[in-house]
Amino acid sequence: MSDSFNSVINSNSVEQANSANDWWREAVIYQVYPRSFFDTDGDGVGDLAGITAKLDYIAGLGVDIVWISPFFTSPMRDFGYDVADYCNVDPLFGSLADFDLLIARAHQFGLKIMIDQVLSHSSDQHPWFIESRQSRDNPKSDWYVWTDPQPDGTPPNNWLSIFGGSAWQWDSRRRQYYFHNFLTSQPDLNFHQPQVQQAHLDNMQFWLERGVDGFRIDACIFHFHDEQLRNNPPAKIQNTVSVAASNPYGLQAHIYDNTRPENLQFFKRVRTLLNKYNAISIGEIGSDEALSTMAAYTADGDKLHMAYSFNLLTSDNTTQHISAQVDEFQAKANASPLPGWASWSIGNHDVNRVMSRWGDATTTTEFAKVLLAMQLVLKGTPCLYQGDELALTEADLPYEVLQDPVGLTFWPEMKGRDGCRTPIPWDGAQKNAGFSSGCAWLPVPPEHAAAAVAQQSLDPASPLNFARHFIHWRKTIKQLTRGDIFFYDSPEPLLALRRDLDGMPSVIVVLNLGSQKINFNLPDCSTYQALEGHGFVGSMVDGEISLPAYGAWFGVQKQA
Repeated sequence: MSDSFNSVINSNSVEQANSANDWWREAVIYQVYPRSFFDTDGDGVGDLAGITAKLDYIAGLGVDIVWISPFFTSPMRDFGYDVADYCNVDPLFGSLADFDLLIARAHQFGLKIMIDQVLSHSSDQHPWFIESRQSRDNPKSDWYVWTDPQPDGTPPNNWLSIFGGSAWQWDSRRRQYYFHNFLTSQPDLNFHQPQVQQAHLDNMQFWLERGVDGFRIDACIFHFHDEQLRNNPPAKIQNTVSVAASNPYGLQAHIYDNTRPENLQFFKRVRTLLNKYNAISIGEIGSDEALSTMAAYTADGDKLHMAYSFNLLTSDNTTQHISAQVDEFQAKANASPLPGWASWSIGNHDVNRVMSRWGDATTTTEFAKVLLAMQLVLKGTPCLYQGDELALTEADLPYEVLQDPVGLTFWPEMKGRDGCRTPIPWDGAQKNAGFSSGCAWLPVPPEHAAAAVAQQSLDPASPLNFARHFIHWRKTIKQLTRGDIFFYDSPEPLLALRRDLDGMPSVIVVLNLGSQKINFNLPDCSTYQALEGHGFVGSMVDGEISLPAYGAWFGVQKQA
């Protein structure tokens, strides 16, 4: 039995007392990567109007929150994560009027809109940086992290960029180095400067006034740096969770260049602003100690509402690993009087698609169904990535068509993120599978065209129709959205868990993530009866659960 089981029971009453204001705990997030969703103007790139045109599709999935990746004015060196104007739409994606229409239409569907905020760094084309680099004494001279070289002309310390090489770039105008955690064209802002914090709060208020329901905060551990610029020590164990093994960034313990304690106070300011608009937040945590950071950043109801990490975005798909991540987070979260909240993701725009990362050439689309169920029965707010409901696999793209700077830098050991960013296939019979009438910015693989929305919609047994059914079904089982979680010891590839909610019968879930039939003895099941309506095949007789490949069994506690 999990050590965290008894402690989480104590937090149940607190969570239920706040249930009226924390609807997001029961929600499902759906991430839209605008470039690849739907193109309405034929330029080969998806746009805001394309999202609006497909809101009926998104709403039909049964999700509640739409996270839209960056669409702000940008030179697109990192495809929108290098912002040149925080309060405008890049013409590539449309206009502010298009955004306002999207918000209005989404709200008509009952959908909440959550947009990215890239606060830690801007584009080097942002007016703030253009002014900052002109001199050492202009009004924005300290809005970015500038420092003198060492006596021999080298950078001030050993900090590394996630995208390769030193995190310091020489600027001939100021004859100083500036700090960049990512591309050299993405200088880091100096959050120790109060005006920088206020400028970002003002920018966030701009979007809140336009009706957004929340923010996904990109790279949210990177806002502050150590003002003494101390060297990072070597990592005790190489970090291969948030970066590839081929990236030397994982060889350092990043205690001075990110996850600084000042960040917690900044997020309290963000939460105060969000509370005025009943808006929510989710943070991306890519730190060495991600689960601890997730717990700290979401604790006590006065910082982020929820956070996600890369801990389930790795190649480790063992059920032991999955349960350990959830258990460890809960144990750390429950150390606070008001525990924090996790969002669990198994796919997004930064990692290989889960069907390829966790599957292989023999994996069938039934695997996608059990993975979706697994994600939706964990305690936390699930975040789905566009196309996973179609069971899309990672696109195998040649070097010649790559766009992602990560792939261009680390090829061939790390091919970058383009393989998970290819366009959504809407109709396999149309050009570019219905994504665009023009030349698509990335090609649509033939296997994706065969799995298009139009084709899957006609098949009752398709992954898409299963996703539509299961997401709606989960909403009817409150234990699966609100209940505490307890994992049973089970052999690979079984994941066996129980969800407990005060005043309601417990629910047991047993999932077979493997391709072979398996039987499992679970004595607790003798006091449970089968829970129907989920769409999986499985059976239980005298405490023995029998599951086919990629099968599942759901049971509900019998009432006296």
